[in-house]
Formats: sequence, C-alpha cells, structure tokens
Amino acid sequence: MRLKDKKIAILLAEGVEDLEFYVPYMRLQEEGAEVIGAAKELKTIRGKSGLAITPTTLIESLQCEDLFALIIPGGWAPDKLRRYESVKRLVKEMDAQKKPIGIICHGGSVAISTGIVNGRKATGSLGIKDDLINAGATWVDKAAFRDEHLIWGRVVADIPDFCRELVAALVEEAASS
Repeated sequence: MRLKDKKIAILLAEGVEDLEFYVPYMRLQEEGAEVIGAAKELKTIRGKSGLAITPTTLIESLQCEDLFALIIPGGWAPDKLRRYESVKRLVKEMDAQKKPIGIICHGGSVAISTGIVNGRKATGSLGIKDDLINAGATWVDKAAFRDEHLIWGRVVADIPDFCRELVAALVEEAASS
C-alpha cells in the first residue's frame, strides 16, 4: 500500500486504449491509490477494443492541488482530449507543479497540444514520433522511462515496463513529499 491515500486521475474519452487504462488503473489500486477515471461526461464509454469504462469524475472538476498524479493513456481518446481547454489547463498545471504525469502511446498527443514536450525526452506510438519531434521533444525508442516528473511508455506491449516505471516514480514521489 505504498500509494495509500494518493489520488490519481486517468483521462478518458471514447476509444481510449482499453489496456492502457485498465492495467495501470488496477496496478495503482493494488498500491493503495485512489484511482479515478475522468471524462467530459459521466456516461459509459467504449475503449478501442470494446471494453466498457464508466468515468467517475468530470475532467472540469479536477483540480491540480487535489491530485497526486495524472495518467494519459493512448488509443483514439487523446485526439479528442487534446481539443479541450480543461484538459490542456490541467496538464499544464500538473507540469508546472512538477507533479507526476504518466503518458503512454498516443497519450503524447495531449502533451504535444499542451506544449510540455519541448526540450524533453519522449516516446510513444511510432504514429506520433514525428509530432513529438516537431514539437521539440527528443525521441527515445525505449519501452518506458522517466524524464523528470514525466513517465513515458511506448505502446500496449510495453505496459508492464510502463507500470513498473510509473509505480517506481510515484512511490519515490510519495516518499519525498
């Protein structure tokens, strides 16, 4: 229970990569974290592979000061999420306060739209490699790694590595705060 009482939000929209939501969600719960799914509406959505996910919180109600960390899974959801000012505001605030942000696969699209990748190392799906580079990131072809408070994961196949790196980063942050 190394993350007991730590509130972590995972951003959701229709077409989120199911496993990139559910695996970190369950792994973080296993560590004792309070993990919430946040979306624009509190209605059940379908993940990219068809699994049902019911958000528990509206993105607009999330406040940086209430969150320990934020997770941005991939799939088709990031392309929708990156269009909302409330999403970009939250990600920018989390970044400015150096709170942990886990980003996997196409989740980097949200990071690109918020302007937080310039001058940083990043990874994700090859589908956004050029976008990350054009946004000023240095591409790193690794399954998972950290660049300061940003925890990056490449793709679904790398979820075990991403979760290990994510949990390690969050546990270290919890111990130092």
